[in-house]
Amino acid sequence: MLFFFVAYPTLPEPLPYIFNKNSIFMSTNANTGHTDRRKFLGSLATGAAALGISTVAAPLQTFAENNRIAGGVEDADAWFNKVKGKHRVVFDATHPNGVFPFAWPRVFLATNAATGSTEKDCGVVVVLRHDAIPYAMDTKLWEKYNFGEVFHVPDPANASEKAKKNPFWQPAPGTYKFPGIGEVQIGINELQANGVMFCVCNAALTVYSAAVAGGMGLKAEDVKKEWEAGLFPGIQIVPSGVWALGRAQEKGCAYIFAG
Repeated sequence: MLFFFVAYPTLPEPLPYIFNKNSIFMSTNANTGHTDRRKFLGSLATGAAALGISTVAAPLQTFAENNRIAGGVEDADAWFNKVKGKHRVVFDATHPNGVFPFAWPRVFLATNAATGSTEKDCGVVVVLRHDAIPYAMDTKLWEKYNFGEVFHVPDPANASEKAKKNPFWQPAPGTYKFPGIGEVQIGINELQANGVMFCVCNAALTVYSAAVAGGMGLKAEDVKKEWEAGLFPGIQIVPSGVWALGRAQEKGCAYIFAG
């Protein structure tokens, strides 16, 4: 008999305390509500997942049967048929890791171009999973749910502070510069314009949205729907990040860890 579990980062407080309506995270006092909400979201930042699948979701089989993905699995499978080109690679983004989840796809394209392979010769997939899922979502959600704190995303302009908005969607010109190279275009929208394909993990969306919803006294299904609606155009929801990594490699993509 095989047993499986899904490991997510560890919460600093026991779940019964965090989700207890009498805890400070659930306070509705007008003077402390905003601060308490930030404390709760910040506590999730070390992770949602001492949550363990048995705590926040049903066992994996039930999860697979009951947790839909927008568009269905068929659409996710069909999406991978769009991977084209002779040189194919999939970048596995599991955590906010500086610029690397977005810099490496640009480096791959640029160095292929330097060696005579055009964008049309390259198939590039980026899988946003685990703690990297907020990069797939609109800044309005970053502001509402304080993603910078929840997922420990530093502000690119000031590493001592957490990001208040998605730092890799439509960045201002000149935002990202590398020594010896100069300005680089590593915004998700900029990479998409050069053919890079992005997908996001439904399993992580489900677990994290349920954890945040529980701490804020909201319905998990409502928060997840809002997160799905806030995904950027062109980003495909896939059943799980590891599912997507498997599909990408079946399509001939070489695996590269991106953070």
